[in-house]
Amino acid sequence: MKVAVIHGQSHHGNTYQVTHLLLDKLNCTAEEVKEFDVNQISSCVGCFQCILKDEKKCPHRLQIEPILEAMDEADVIIMASPNYVMGMTGQMKSFCDHLAYRFMSHRPNADMKKKIGIAISTTAGAGANKVTKAIKEQFFWWSVGKSYALPVIVSAFSLEEMKPEKKQKLTKQIKRLANQVNANAFKVKPGLKTNMMFGIMRSMQSGMSYNPVDTMYWKEKGWIK
Repeated sequence: MKVAVIHGQSHHGNTYQVTHLLLDKLNCTAEEVKEFDVNQISSCVGCFQCILKDEKKCPHRLQIEPILEAMDEADVIIMASPNYVMGMTGQMKSFCDHLAYRFMSHRPNADMKKKIGIAISTTAGAGANKVTKAIKEQFFWWSVGKSYALPVIVSAFSLEEMKPEKKQKLTKQIKRLANQVNANAFKVKPGLKTNMMFGIMRSMQSGMSYNPVDTMYWKEKGWIK
């Protein structure tokens, strides 16, 4: 099982540690895991080059490309971000902004329908659920076939300081998620919501041509005439 891990922070704190606790239980070798952190990627400037012309015209394409290649090769995509002021890190959000052209409304990668996405976040108190929900929304718009959320309320500054009962609960939570991912890998099918939205986007691309680059892409894929 190939896994692409995208970290929304460069330090190896709670979210990083939880991510690795999960990786240890997935059916993958160390060689099959590729990890990235998005802190070195320049912020998206909203130039629209990726959407209106060609994604390779993005001024930060060389920074983004290794991550995209790993995502496209992976069976499982993990996006992990701690809660920063009730949301994902700014760096993770900017990374997602760079991938706007991959939304179903533009030029989705059909292979994403076969993949599993995992959203991970930790927090001392509130906000982890909000972060994982936002990441799962990105998965949906990228057409990822199946996604899971792992929000963790540490109730302490670090995992080491967690109460024993909370640590035990986290261990069970991680084991349950790993079992689900291991069982569903390689046999993922997109859900009803994804198929319905894809149908709506097909109708939109058939009836509108506000972006010829998108329309041509859909025609080349054989999704519209």
